[in-house]
Amino acid sequence: MAVRLCAVLVVLGLLAACAPRPITRETALVRIAPGHGPVFIDDAAYDQLARGIAMSLLYLRKRPPQDIVYFGTDGYTVAHLIRSLETFADLIAQRPTADQLSRMIGERFHVYQAVGRSKQRDVLFTGYYEPIVRGSRVPSDRFPVPVHSRPADLVEIDLSPFAQDLKGRRIVGRYTGRTVVPYPDRGQIRKERDFDRKATPIAWLSDEVDLFNLMVQGSGKVLFEDGKLLDIHFDGSNGHAYRSIGRLLIDQGKISKDKMSMQAIRDYLKAHPDEADAIMNHNPRFIFFRAIDQGPLGALGVSLTPNRSLAVDRGLYPLAALAYIDALPTPRVDESGRIVDWQAHHGFVLAQDTGSAITGAGRADFFWGHGVRAETAAGHLKHHGRLYFLVLKAMPAAP
Repeated sequence: MAVRLCAVLVVLGLLAACAPRPITRETALVRIAPGHGPVFIDDAAYDQLARGIAMSLLYLRKRPPQDIVYFGTDGYTVAHLIRSLETFADLIAQRPTADQLSRMIGERFHVYQAVGRSKQRDVLFTGYYEPIVRGSRVPSDRFPVPVHSRPADLVEIDLSPFAQDLKGRRIVGRYTGRTVVPYPDRGQIRKERDFDRKATPIAWLSDEVDLFNLMVQGSGKVLFEDGKLLDIHFDGSNGHAYRSIGRLLIDQGKISKDKMSMQAIRDYLKAHPDEADAIMNHNPRFIFFRAIDQGPLGALGVSLTPNRSLAVDRGLYPLAALAYIDALPTPRVDESGRIVDWQAHHGFVLAQDTGSAITGAGRADFFWGHGVRAETAAGHLKHHGRLYFLVLKAMPAAP
């Protein structure tokens, strides 16, 4: 018995030693040697890139200049990150060729590559956009679905002060007597008759599918019948983890993997209204919104820039930093929303957003903007590319 137990322990020890170590902030980015990075090409000829950089600078200039931002194991001050973005903005203002820009980057910038999800360091990119949905300021038979504001009874608790191992952890719930309990899931919220009194609706939509899509995207515009637009933005959630209904539909054989897209999900839900609630309730997460002056806003609280803003895992990658996407297949879409073809995309972006489904070193979400083209492109993008981060050369700050 003792011999058998020892053998089992040896096997378990070998398995533990061979198991891949979880990727952390320190290991998510690897600095690459000069000359080993990509040739830096920008397919959009730097259009809108200056605006994206300006949005990151707007955020960074509000932070203490000595705060540290990490690129893998290397830490740089906020002041240094600001200089990096300003320097890069000056470079692209000269409209350099790809060869000129690659040379200047090699001379002046450190380049870090995302380790991704495989030995090839591939990152899975998906897309998101800003939906425009028809709605009303008041409920009616035509517009019966409420877009809820943040509930008055929702509490969000930062657990960091309670224990060291809870640093960065938060819970969302509601008070019941003298205790806090988990907030209801999507299905329970939809059944709660007086929920409108706790979370005043800011608009009313025609169906649940439009609302569900708004929640997945995190922001959008409501087009009222008088032609006016209301920008709405994420203002918290019920604290439940995101669960993919796309994966559910694939597993149930209702949509094939090669046909899966946001458009395919929407078409299925609208064609099968008797199944729609159960399918949408598979994702227990529920999003609350607020009206904003101008949107959409990312996790930094600044406006996102179409084709220049990227959502990443903030626990692994430096928010507000300059990044570069290399060799990502993206759809070319005509004015009617039809995909004409696919082409490899190369271009600079800013890490300005996060997402509940965008977790880990091998995930990123590309912001396409709004409109028919953006909707189609975002709905069909689920492809691998490579991701790099750039920062001006200097001695990294001490951890």
